[in-house]
Amino acid sequence: MIQYGRQQIAPEDIEAVRAVLASDFLTQGPAVPAFEQAVARYVGAPHAVAVNSATSALHVACIALDVGPGDVVWTSPNSFLASANCARYCGADVDFVDIDPVDLNMSVPALREKLARAKAGGRLPKVLIPVDFAGRSAQLAPMRELADAYGFAIVEDASHAIGATYHGAHVGGHGLADVTVFSFHPVKIITTAEGGLALTHRPELARRMELARSHGMTRDTAEMSGTPDGPWYYEQHSLGWNYRLTDLQAALGTSQLLRIEEFLARRHAVRARYDTAFAGLPLVLPPPDAEGRSALHLYPVQLAPQVTRDRRAVFEGLRARGIGVNVHYIPIHTQPYYQALGFRRGDFPAAEAYYARAITLPLHAGMSDADVEAVIAAVRAELA
Repeated sequence: MIQYGRQQIAPEDIEAVRAVLASDFLTQGPAVPAFEQAVARYVGAPHAVAVNSATSALHVACIALDVGPGDVVWTSPNSFLASANCARYCGADVDFVDIDPVDLNMSVPALREKLARAKAGGRLPKVLIPVDFAGRSAQLAPMRELADAYGFAIVEDASHAIGATYHGAHVGGHGLADVTVFSFHPVKIITTAEGGLALTHRPELARRMELARSHGMTRDTAEMSGTPDGPWYYEQHSLGWNYRLTDLQAALGTSQLLRIEEFLARRHAVRARYDTAFAGLPLVLPPPDAEGRSALHLYPVQLAPQVTRDRRAVFEGLRARGIGVNVHYIPIHTQPYYQALGFRRGDFPAAEAYYARAITLPLHAGMSDADVEAVIAAVRAELA
């Protein structure tokens, strides 16, 4: 089975983890800050906070921005559940902004219209969470203008997009978002096994996220409310969680980051071959890069309207041929949990229309040329 995504582990990655196993620290040692600094340097951001998942990173970002009961957070319906759930963890309400039918990211015209209505209704979002779907940056420049005009913060869910660029800068480095979140799950561009990271240009948000990932606890005497009892002393200043990344994971991530450009180059080569091979088929292909480089986490296609076969039949046919296709994503607002909160099918028609015909084809840096040709042959056979 040719999987839609898969980690690429090299001998140097294994050696990096082995070195940590032989060291004094398996967690809370020097490997985590080294990883944070490496990612921050790569993207050009001053502050990075590593955590045990991108879900945790989204949560601590919301905590740092004081999201709580009575607030509302808007995100894209075309995403994984965590993009919305992070606000619910804080007791906030969630709403969605429909997607652009071409780039499949949050639609700026739909956002602008929804903001005007929300202002008239007296309930603007406290935080907007645009999603860089499939590795392509959301339209952060006009979103930043709207954020400044309407007074909300932006948490960019760039779980798919480490290595992507937008307007000449790396995602996470341009500073258009208040916080940018990466994921290092094994199917992503680089991996720490599980893991995530939040980037920011605002030092106060970085410190609040650091506290939130580790029980709200500080050992910094400058932050303490009184005189410490001794060198063992710590204080809890806020409610926090144990969202720490281990040194084992951080060492793997630092090693992987050294090959990120190699990984991205291979993904783009596979994408170029797919684009050529599928040009004459009844498929809607991902749009070409426009305002920056996509990280190409996913290669989602849509069955064109003239395809009369059911999407499920095509999906199962490809699986039967050894092609590990998937679907990204079931619109969040159609999930039973969110339906119970009042959302209904039909609320965000562009996201629903995309989902109804979407199939994600395999694309990762470990695919051989033979793998790529096998995917092409299977797709052609299914759509013949």
